[in-house]
Amino acid sequence: MIAADETPAVPRPARVGYATRAAPGSVNEDYVVAGPGWAVVLDGATAPAGVDSGCVHDVAWLVHRLAAALSARLAAESAGGLPDVLAEAIKDVCAAHGDTCDLANPDSPSSTVAIARWDRGELECLVLADSPVVVRRTDGSVAVVEDDRLTRLPGGPPYTLETVRSHRNRPGGFWVASTSRAAAYEAVTATFPWEDVDTVALLSDGVTRLVERFGHTWPDLLRQLRSAGPGRVIDLVREAELAAPAARGKPHDDATALVVTRG
Repeated sequence: MIAADETPAVPRPARVGYATRAAPGSVNEDYVVAGPGWAVVLDGATAPAGVDSGCVHDVAWLVHRLAAALSARLAAESAGGLPDVLAEAIKDVCAAHGDTCDLANPDSPSSTVAIARWDRGELECLVLADSPVVVRRTDGSVAVVEDDRLTRLPGGPPYTLETVRSHRNRPGGFWVASTSRAAAYEAVTATFPWEDVDTVALLSDGVTRLVERFGHTWPDLLRQLRSAGPGRVIDLVREAELAAPAARGKPHDDATALVVTRG
């Protein structure tokens, strides 16, 4: 029986589609998972050659474990705010390898995080590092929930390994999901009334390069996701990489795109 001052949970109908693809010749260190009312995209940071991470596991292990921990908590009706969900998921992952790995190592495996949850009457977004959530409202306007701190380190990109190491998960630097629960509370968050939302996209930077490097716009990318689907958008990424190689950075990257449309 529902008390007079209680509002019953109302399903928030939505359709979810996604695609993920490794960079040519590589192991995919992105990961994507979704459930009724929520979705997650993770982008593991590829370890530089020759760097001792202090961990016996690879980056793919980290993102798989983190995705599982996030899924378990997001699926629970009692799940709290998204920063708390992420903090507890990081704690779970640390517990899974704290006995075998040096969690104090500044080069421990890490991952970006993008989370969207829409089963509580509003769209909640959390972004940690460079995997944004892009929202198109019903009036056609587009909002980008992004964390650009990695682009604002001293000296400008491309960064040295020491610059990244000394600024990772530190005030004034940038934050990623690795071994510090505190990183969860440094994430960028935003909320939108669900009735105002038309489309939501969670993207790894292997897809956002379409906008950041290859001349597409956010509205165009959202239209492509809705009309052609995430797999076709990744095709567009690969075509652009071959036609106009980036002046800096990796020529190819793991690419993941997830799109949520109100049903």
